[in-house]
Formats: sequence, C-alpha cells, structure tokens
Amino acid sequence: MQLNKYSFGVGDRFAHQARAQLSALLKAARAGVEITPVWNKSFREHKIIGSDPRVTRQKADEAVRDLSWKEAYFVDADHINLDNVDFFMDSCDFFTIDVADYIGKPAAPETVDRFVQSCAALTGRHKLPLLDAAMEISEELIRATAQKYLFAAGEAGKIYRHIKEEKGSRAFIAEVSMDETDDPQSPVELFVILAALSFYGVELHTLAPKFSGRFNKGVDYAGDLSRFAEEFERDLAVIRLAGEYFDLPATLKLSVHSGSDKFSLYPVIRQAIRKFDAGIHVKTAGTTWLEELIGLAEAGGDGLEMAVEIYRRALEAFEDLCAPYATVIDIDPQKLPAMEEVRKWDGSRFARALRHNPGDSLYNPHFRQLLHVGYKIAANMGQRYLHMLEKHETVVAGNVTANIFERHIRPLFLD
Repeated sequence: MQLNKYSFGVGDRFAHQARAQLSALLKAARAGVEITPVWNKSFREHKIIGSDPRVTRQKADEAVRDLSWKEAYFVDADHINLDNVDFFMDSCDFFTIDVADYIGKPAAPETVDRFVQSCAALTGRHKLPLLDAAMEISEELIRATAQKYLFAAGEAGKIYRHIKEEKGSRAFIAEVSMDETDDPQSPVELFVILAALSFYGVELHTLAPKFSGRFNKGVDYAGDLSRFAEEFERDLAVIRLAGEYFDLPATLKLSVHSGSDKFSLYPVIRQAIRKFDAGIHVKTAGTTWLEELIGLAEAGGDGLEMAVEIYRRALEAFEDLCAPYATVIDIDPQKLPAMEEVRKWDGSRFARALRHNPGDSLYNPHFRQLLHVGYKIAANMGQRYLHMLEKHETVVAGNVTANIFERHIRPLFLD
C-alpha cells in the first residue's frame, strides 16, 4: 500500500463525513486524477473532542467498503511525538512526526562533527534541476544548519524507530513536520535537513516544511505570491536532487499543512508540480467541520438554531478558543458580527458569511476563523450535535463533498 503521486489529508473531527469526503475523491478519479485519501486527526483534536483513533479508522474503513473504494487509503496520527504516538499505534498507518519543538536545540558536538563529516561529498555548487539556479553548500553552512536542525532530526529518528519496532512487518507512511515553527526553512536548509533525516535512518515519504507567509486556519494565504512560487519550485528541485544523494524513498514529496482554502496558492502549486512532474500531499482539517455548520445553517429550523447557538457560545469563549491557535489565526473582534444581527439571519445568510467565497460580499473571514477554532463548542454538545448531523446528513454531506472537490481538488489538480 503506497501513496499515490497525489494525496489529500482530510480532517473529520466528528467522524461523520468519511463517506462524503471519499465521494469527492471518487469524483476526482472519474475526472482522471487518482488521489490517495488520508484521514488525519491530531492528539489535541482527539482530546478536545473526547474521541479515539479507532473510531477514525472504523469510519474510514466503512466509507471505503460502502463506496467500493479499491485503492490505497490511510489514517494519519497527525502531529505526534514520542509522548503520544502509542495512542495511535494500533489504528494508524500514517504518522506525521512533529519536530517543531526540537528545532534550535543543540545536538551533542561530537554528533554534529560526525554528521558534518558524513556530508563531505555535499560541499560545492549544485545545479537545481529544471531551474536556472544553483545552490552553494559549504562545510560552514552544513554545520550551521546542523546546529539548528540536527537534534530535531535525531528526535524524528527516535520516533520513527519506535513506530517501526511496534509495527513490525506492518507497513506505514512516515511524514516529518516542521511547519509549526517561527521561521521558514530555506531550500538549502531543506537539503541539509534531508541529509540529517537520512543520517538517522528515517524512511521519509512526505516532508512538511514551513513556507514563507501565513497559512492561517481555513482562510486564504497571506504573503508574497511571487516569493512563495520561487521558494516552492526550489523546494521541489531540492526534493528531486536529494534523491540522487540520500537513502530516501523515491516517492518522497512535499506536504502542505493547513493547505485548505489557500485558493491563491493553488494555481502556483499546480503549475509547479506539473513542471517538475512532482507529487504533493495537501493536508486539511477544520474545513469539513465548517461545512457541517454551513449545512446545518442551510437546513434551517433546528439546524440553523444550533449553528447560531455555536456562534454565540464561541463569542463568549473567544479568548479560550483562540489562545491555542494564536499563531495561525488573525481575527479582528471588531469585525465579528454582533449576536443581535446573527439572530436575524436566515440559513442562506449564515452560510454565505461562513463559506469561503472571496467573491461574495457577505463572506466574513473573521467569522469563519472564530468558528473554525470553535469546534470545542460542538464537542461539548456531545450527542446533541451528532444527532443534528445525522438528521441533516443529506445537506451537510453535499456541502462537504462539493467543498473538497470543487474548491480544492479541481483547482489543484484538474483546472
């Protein structure tokens, strides 16, 4: 079981939309593009919701069976470390190893020396494939990069070996994530990081670097598009070049975290992966939860009442909900609609404010971001919320499928 060239991470926080999500990938297959589904959920999300990876696996398996999906699919232990990886071990076959907290911690000097010596053949000028550009690598640059990233690579190695030991003969996909940190990694740093991961024996399938600009939750990219385009192409070139030097899987590809709703980036990414004939993994999360809210609002009646109640309670809990996501949201409280106004909205008005359609004058990104991080409110409702999803399944599922296929898959892979 291997990832296709293209793979797509779908978050399903309340484990009710696996069929709707897989339906979008079936539509993609009928349109001529094969995409591997990966159901991702983090330890933090499980703890907030009170869920278990076994349920995520169960729902994925049921969707695959019910829709007669014949290709590979995976369940991702998202953003794990050595403290919580065992929570996922029996249910998951994709592990996103998060090393962001270890970046900047120094490795032992003798380990740095040994790594630098192992990289002697890398020094010099390297032409970047398919680009009119090159990168210079010196021993000093390797050492400086090692001092920042080698310890983190070593921790990735520990976690990887633990998973491999526990899994035994059972195959799994390994991703290393470095996106939740302050500074983006340059392409040349990425090359040395790949050397470090190979040094520690991590059989890496996908790598999630931090790109320049802001990848806020559930809204479009904020940053310099031309800078991102250059950076992304160079990263793809580095991935290709790394295959000539390091013992890494030939299918190694970039992973874009918080990739949902980055509409302005999709043409850039599409053009780049076609130029390099490269694979890509795009990871989404709260987009599906927001489509559930949109569906409830459009259902009207008690569905709309619940959506309005969730917003009211999110306003009241604003600080607590936003604090854990402070680095990946930008909400101006002054631009949030007042409850007196929202109570007057019909389902269509609520949905238009929430649905990410930049061309709609009623779309409100501040409203959307608050509800994006407000899933804890629905989690606290327990069965009451889940019952409402089941009652209005048809309209909710329709929104989930259309969002993934029309707004994400089509512009990334088909247009």
